Amino acid sequence: MAEDPQVEVREGPPREPAGESPLAATSAHDKIELRVKIKRFNPEVQPDPWWSEHVVEVDPLDRLLDALHEVKWHFDGTLALRRSCAHGICGSDAMLINGKNALACKVLVKDVAPKVTIEPIRGLPVLKDLIVDMEPFFDGYKAVLPYLVNDEPAPEGRERRQSPEERERFEDTTKCILCAACTTSCPIFWGDGQYIGPAAIVNAHRFIYDSRDRGAKERLAILGEKSGVFRCRTTFNCTEACPRGIKVTKAIQEVKRSVMFDL
Repeated sequence: MAEDPQVEVREGPPREPAGESPLAATSAHDKIELRVKIKRFNPEVQPDPWWSEHVVEVDPLDRLLDALHEVKWHFDGTLALRRSCAHGICGSDAMLINGKNALACKVLVKDVAPKVTIEPIRGLPVLKDLIVDMEPFFDGYKAVLPYLVNDEPAPEGRERRQSPEERERFEDTTKCILCAACTTSCPIFWGDGQYIGPAAIVNAHRFIYDSRDRGAKERLAILGEKSGVFRCRTTFNCTEACPRGIKVTKAIQEVKRSVMFDL
């Protein structure tokens, strides 16, 4: 039977297997009230954004993502947000939380209670509520050739090896999960849609200093352009925003030096 296109489909909570829900073990007196204020936007409803507020009962050790699930599943099923692994690995749920970029799955309720304000990350077009268009972000990422470039034949019978010291040179920037928290915390990115952004530079760094790669000069030429590394003003917002603890500003400065002295 075909679905009625006029009926809005709302997401409900996940089904639990037979038996008691794992959340039932938490008694009511252990929970606290959290007032969740969310910046909403739906161009099909009205052209301007608005705010919604809900009070939810959650465990202090729940993640903020759990509180958003409470809102979506029990108060307003039209709330739109991205999430996937819920363990700080996929990078899907980057949001502006009390004015700072963070992953909702890595923020505990106790650290923001009794009230939290949540907005979409800045600098990217908002599609609906907390969901932004990530295409401009990924355009910058793809522009820096974020993959190993090496047309030389591999050593016969074995992989391209490198020493622990060679690996250490770019170890920090391998941790990027492309959540866009660093790029969308950057005031230059907010005002300049051509700026390639911190995350793209971090991912270029990961390959520029890889001893197995042969595409460093091509990447450095790209990053030496007007939209590249020299748009950075070293505000350190990106480093503070990174949920993986990457020294983003340090990586950008290293790439700047390479553009100046290695090209």
